[in-house]
Amino acid sequence: MNGGKLTTHVLDTARGKPAAGVKIMLYRVSGNSHKKLAETVTNDDGRTDAPMLTGAALTEGSYELVFCAGDYLRATGQATGEVLFLDEIPIRFGVPDAGAHYHVPLLISPFAYSTYRGS
Repeated sequence: MNGGKLTTHVLDTARGKPAAGVKIMLYRVSGNSHKKLAETVTNDDGRTDAPMLTGAALTEGSYELVFCAGDYLRATGQATGEVLFLDEIPIRFGVPDAGAHYHVPLLISPFAYSTYRGS
């Protein structure tokens, strides 16, 4: 049995708190092909209510999380206008071991973002 899982969360570094209400889409990537696997929204703690993938659904390969940061930044009054510096933020990453836990968080502000492999 595969015990792997993929989780994420979003922190608003400009406001110093979790980012609630951020829509996140997960894609499996193969070359130029993207297959949507899941879509969710962060809760009040900036986390998803369940892992994005677990067990046999998580396989070795390339994935991409797309965070709808622009909608969140507009909703919190941190960004205005039709064209934003940061809008949809894609993070592409690889899963070499399907039995491992991959935690891919996003730290955002209106003009910067970062990520890392968490635990």
